[in-house]
Amino acid sequence: MEAKAGSRNEVSSDPGKRVSNIKVGPEKNMNAYRSFIVITFLFFFGGTLGWFLELFYRRFLSPANPKRQWLNPGFLTGPCLPLYGFGVVVLYVLSLSEAFFTRFDSGGILHYLLMFVVMALAMTLIEYIAGIVFIKGMNLKLWDYSKEWGNIKGIICPKFTVIWGLLSALYYFLLFPPVNRLVLWFTEHPWFSFIVGIFLGVFAIDFSFSMHLGTQLRKAAKEFDQKATLDMQKFQSFLRENKLSKFFTPHDDRYLLTPRLDRLEQFIRRSPDKVRG
Repeated sequence: MEAKAGSRNEVSSDPGKRVSNIKVGPEKNMNAYRSFIVITFLFFFGGTLGWFLELFYRRFLSPANPKRQWLNPGFLTGPCLPLYGFGVVVLYVLSLSEAFFTRFDSGGILHYLLMFVVMALAMTLIEYIAGIVFIKGMNLKLWDYSKEWGNIKGIICPKFTVIWGLLSALYYFLLFPPVNRLVLWFTEHPWFSFIVGIFLGVFAIDFSFSMHLGTQLRKAAKEFDQKATLDMQKFQSFLRENKLSKFFTPHDDRYLLTPRLDRLEQFIRRSPDKVRG
């Protein structure tokens, strides 16, 4: 009995250990949960914002859309571009790291220039990885810079690296302050994360659906040309012209069915894009 009593007293005599043993685990889990929610929120915020930017760019400026049609700019059916989603997450982290850049120029503008250069290079790297994944993995080219000076495999080029730098500066000065306040609000109201969960669920369904149809498209294309790479901007324009898809169904699988395979074959055989390397 004395041993038992002693053990109880020994456990209760150090309340600091008891508190740490009880609370550290849940606190770490809560921090991990909040981090996940913040990253997911930034991803969808950036993905949606980027979708609208690309929508208007492809409608009014893109040379791949000479007829100026409204084209869904994404591989997904819904209004989300994962490339921009990952990009905003990276830009947010780099924006929080401004103190690191001030080491090189305290009080001047040099640290801003350095930070925006790093942001532009980070976005270019993300763009390159995304382009390679789709070209090598699915024979799909979501954008084409092959006519731009200094391009690498038509995926990245100096011109758009500069554009990424300008967009990074706009993000930092115009969007980062309100986005950061919203992120802080999210961390104080974790119950609101159910909305992020809804977006995540819809995104998962959309991603699975689009990947499945993308795989079907790749298989159909390989029946005509094993090395063909489809330019999705031109292909979506082709589908709209032939009334084979609607705006929010760019991967409508009706064009994979007979007798419309002949139109797909016609597009494949006239496409100059090939997988190289």
